[in-house]
Amino acid sequence: MKEGIYTLANDAVYDQLVALLNSIEANAGSDIPVCVIAYNNQLDKVRLEVANRKNVTLLENTAMFQRWEDFSYQVWKTHPNALQVWQEQGITTKFYRVGENHRYCAFDPDSPFERFIYLDADTLVMNSLDFIFKQLEESDFVVYDFQYKDPGHIYNIESSMLFKVFDDVKIKSEIFCSGFYASKQNMFPQERRDWLISQLAAGEAEVLYLRAPNQSVLNYMRMRSDLSIHNFALTLPATQKTGNSVTSSHFTNSDNILYDKGTRLTYLHYIGVSSKLIKKVCAGENLDFPYRDIFLHYRYLHEPKNCPKFTTRPKPYNRPPNLATKILRKLKLTP
Repeated sequence: MKEGIYTLANDAVYDQLVALLNSIEANAGSDIPVCVIAYNNQLDKVRLEVANRKNVTLLENTAMFQRWEDFSYQVWKTHPNALQVWQEQGITTKFYRVGENHRYCAFDPDSPFERFIYLDADTLVMNSLDFIFKQLEESDFVVYDFQYKDPGHIYNIESSMLFKVFDDVKIKSEIFCSGFYASKQNMFPQERRDWLISQLAAGEAEVLYLRAPNQSVLNYMRMRSDLSIHNFALTLPATQKTGNSVTSSHFTNSDNILYDKGTRLTYLHYIGVSSKLIKKVCAGENLDFPYRDIFLHYRYLHEPKNCPKFTTRPKPYNRPPNLATKILRKLKLTP
């Protein structure tokens, strides 16, 4: 297939996955191909959901997964202390968040789509994505976010090596959030992956950010390979660009579509809203989170009778301190 959308999921994010798929159907098109990449083997609910959707497939290619897990393991073996730090934190897998690396399968030569948009499962599509696909005719990567304002969640900004590897202009304009990006098949063939690992092993690995390993490595892969990138957050006129993060409180709702000062959002990312919280709310617990009604609308788009009914004021969700801190930091990522 020429074009399609990827997401990454397992049963832990089942409610978010259903909401995402419904939002794509409602706002981007009911026939656009979607491929769900398996995060791990916890897929009972996901398999049933995929089976009921004509345009959705499930990728469970263990050989493909292994290729990219091996690559990621080689990447982190080059880091001065990443594997040791994660081991001391009680992480028993080879490296932190192994399943997240399955999203790299979108770049595999055996992957389903020649050109793709990747969306985290905790995302809602609010508008057509045609302009993203169109831009891929001219760019290797296409993004639409404000992560460039916060390089500290992409790279280790305390590393003395960082500005030797990348110049200041690239750091301030080319980094992106790994929750939404578009690219193409086979951008990172084996020869290029081997070269990237060699550069990391030569001392560059210390620039990687351990707390968001997938996001950090993906940005490094693109920047070090000097692949072109287009960020609509930097190129659209101020009157046309919108935010995309659930931490922005000023979006307005019209018919279950969100607008930023009158301009329709392309997508909404529920960054910092945990899957455990979503699961509790869908089970009927009256806990609050930003744009909750919008999420519930899309989650139960095809089964409105099953949507939880709340008649009292929702209870504030007592977020763990580290999560609250992350959300506050993300506030500056809006225009």
